[in-house]
Amino acid sequence: MVIVESTIAPGTMAKLVRPTLEAHGRRQAGRDFYLVHCPERVMPGALLANLTHMSRVVGGHTPEGARLARMFYGRVVEADLDLADCVTAELVKTAENSYRDVQIAFANELALICEQVGANVWQVRDLVNKSPGRDVLLPGAGVGGHCIPKDPWLLAYGASDMITAKLIPAAREINDYMPLHVAELTVDALKKVGVEIEDAQVAVLGYAYLENSDDTRNAPSITLINRLEELGAEVRVHDPYVAGFRGALAERVRGCDAVVLMVKHDHYRHVDLGQLREWLTSPGSRDGRRQGTQPVLVDGRHVFDRDEAEAFGFVFRGVGIG
Repeated sequence: MVIVESTIAPGTMAKLVRPTLEAHGRRQAGRDFYLVHCPERVMPGALLANLTHMSRVVGGHTPEGARLARMFYGRVVEADLDLADCVTAELVKTAENSYRDVQIAFANELALICEQVGANVWQVRDLVNKSPGRDVLLPGAGVGGHCIPKDPWLLAYGASDMITAKLIPAAREINDYMPLHVAELTVDALKKVGVEIEDAQVAVLGYAYLENSDDTRNAPSITLINRLEELGAEVRVHDPYVAGFRGALAERVRGCDAVVLMVKHDHYRHVDLGQLREWLTSPGSRDGRRQGTQPVLVDGRHVFDRDEAEAFGFVFRGVGIG
């Protein structure tokens, strides 16, 4: 039995995997070997729990192969093992991540609209979600990881010779734009205090793509940092989970003109804003740091309260807050 667990575009088992295996061994799937697609469902930080308790779709080239694979997985998995064919399993895996990407994109576009019309997306979201059947997801500074930025393209590719996907690429464009939008918020806030971005020191809090994780694959912070550096800013990075960016938060932010929160690590949820302001207004590594300039706080993950931040003397910008 050959089982493919990797996420693949619909049609890959039939068009690539099966012909390759049959050509290599001169054997026939369903007669000489069983062929199954059972895509994994795991998240960083919860691998063993996910392997045991998450349901799986067992897509067999033949029904018999699917049944035997279910017996195999049943020795480990304590959740539903739903039988299907290969292409259905391919579609389920790519569709579930694509669906989430599209839903996040709606939340992000709603946040952008709220900013422009002077509303607070978090209040709007709470009130929308009081209506039965509505569940607006969390807007934020971007979508990262190994799966969600990639799987929508796999789903769209599966039938790309017959249909041109429209919604999926649009959602990808919105979500890819969000860290660039955070850069725009940072530039705008710095201008308000008389600091040009090419003269600014900016501290970015969080480098991983997922809170309380060291996984940096496709992290939105990477896009943000690259953009800020392209604009001429000096960027410092802090992340308590990622090697190379650990250390005392105070030393990373001291003397900076702006702090940008990109990852909702527990480490940042309880940061004392008064202490943060004191670090920012302390002399930094730059000679002749500007004195008396208001520090800037940009929140990409709805960690800080705007009124509280402004009460502590910050110029505040937040995704979705007009």
